[in-house]
Amino acid sequence: MTKRLASRVRELKPSATLAINAKAKALRAKGIDIVNLSAGEPDFDTPAHIKAAAIKALEEGFTRYTPVPGIPELREAICARIKEDYHLDYCPEEVVVTCGAKQALFNLAQALFEPGDEVIILAPYWVSYPPIVELAGAKPVIVPSSKENNFEPELSALEEALSPRTQGIFLNSPSNPTGLVYSTEFLEGVAALARKRDLIIVTDDIYDRLRFDGKDPENILTVAPDLRDQTVMVNGVSKTYAMTGWRIGWAVGPKEIIAAMARIQGQSTSNATSIAQKAALEALTGPQECVAEMRESFKKRATLLYEELKKIPGLDLPKPQGTFYAFVDFSAYFGRKTPQGQVIKGSLEMGDYLLEEARVATVPGVAFGEDRFLRISFANADEEILKGINRIKEALQKLE
Repeated sequence: MTKRLASRVRELKPSATLAINAKAKALRAKGIDIVNLSAGEPDFDTPAHIKAAAIKALEEGFTRYTPVPGIPELREAICARIKEDYHLDYCPEEVVVTCGAKQALFNLAQALFEPGDEVIILAPYWVSYPPIVELAGAKPVIVPSSKENNFEPELSALEEALSPRTQGIFLNSPSNPTGLVYSTEFLEGVAALARKRDLIIVTDDIYDRLRFDGKDPENILTVAPDLRDQTVMVNGVSKTYAMTGWRIGWAVGPKEIIAAMARIQGQSTSNATSIAQKAALEALTGPQECVAEMRESFKKRATLLYEELKKIPGLDLPKPQGTFYAFVDFSAYFGRKTPQGQVIKGSLEMGDYLLEEARVATVPGVAFGEDRFLRISFANADEEILKGINRIKEALQKLE
């Protein structure tokens, strides 16, 4: 007899991005020539000096439990990184190291939100924000935006979405999936609302060093440092250092919140992997040229992808300002039929069509709260990007 599943998971969907990436890899494993433009991870290998630090830790027997919030030297290094990037002073007691930034967000939601609470999420959003809020028993309140407004919601709409039950707001800039950076004016407007309503701000800064304008990382504390006691910064090594599989993230914020997150972690995963912590320590304190090199490569690929996609009639997209994603409007092709007679009704059908017909994996925008779009990753070599775009163009031409 199958045990009844808990209500919290009965309608929980798998991560769309991970599912599509896995499907693309499975097709490749069968020998099918798939251009995977869905991947949410750098295509570069983890830099050699970082891997060497992990090997050294392993050889020295650094394989036992560590303190739940992370080894002290890594927490100190995270504080030093924030000081350099954001000019903010934090102490190790205000840091918890987690098994990836996703666990930091999950633990944070468990520590802060409960049934009856509402949390503001700006669309388009990273696919896991709503489920993370829902698993805490709270309600995600989605505030839409448009590409015409740089995917920044109107502040009036944001204020209208607030209620007496609103406890927090999620921010992500540079953004997954849009690749855009929030303007100073928008962040100042959000700060004013958060200040007025005493909201907790969760700022997901995982792509903060992968922006293409030459500026230092920025978040809401850059424009409103007085909100420090209301803000939790989440980050990690996955994107910046090509360390997605190492699973090291962190949260930095008020001691009371960080301590609560550590208690939750102590009853779930305990510490993040010991040798991965040593690798992350080397990533943060060692040579940083690798970050600049990867960022410059992504910047060039962003331009290549943008210019080539703009040549395809009907496609529209903002030029990425960071990350390794472009958010592309395919809605001009909705309502058309495939050679097999299927009608393309939205991003799900378009994504399936491109995978089956063009052998190109993308992520349907409906997973991010915007059905007109597909997310296309440029974490690939130039040749793969061009091959994928050519295949997309040919597939679109077949639609009637």
